[in-house]
Amino acid sequence: MLVSLRDPSDLSWLDEHIDREANAKQRDRYRAVRLALDGEQTLEIARIVARSRKFVQEWVYRYRDGGTEALVPVRQPGRKPKLPVEQRQRLRERLDAGPRSDDNVCTLRGRDIRRIMEAEFGVVYSGSGVYQLLRRLDYSSLNPRPKHRKTDAASQEQFKLDSPFLSGD
Repeated sequence: MLVSLRDPSDLSWLDEHIDREANAKQRDRYRAVRLALDGEQTLEIARIVARSRKFVQEWVYRYRDGGTEALVPVRQPGRKPKLPVEQRQRLRERLDAGPRSDDNVCTLRGRDIRRIMEAEFGVVYSGSGVYQLLRRLDYSSLNPRPKHRKTDAASQEQFKLDSPFLSGD
């Protein structure tokens, strides 16, 4: 494969990055370019790095056109979240406020949050998707057992005092 050295320091740069790169795919990219600069043929490079001919050609041509900067991986943006970042704060406020009377529950579970997100935010999540979103928002799905809104702590304490002691002794 005929490719010329773009900068005299590129050989040492490639050698250094080949030695310290932990990602095998990225290391093979550097190795393919290094072997091409040494004058190896495309199919021989593909055999040495155990990659396809297209893989070798793509990365050698990237080096040819853009130098070592073109070999450095660029983080891919990924899929846009269903719930926009602006609405996440509104969801946090809604969850921190707790259940409303129209929710008809004493604590919000995953299915309740899913329903709220669909009704109030117009976003449909799966059950596991709701829990993943809650984890990303630093919420825990493990909470103490909820207390009903009509619970009377004083009458519960009185019941404990008035109840007979049940013991096997």
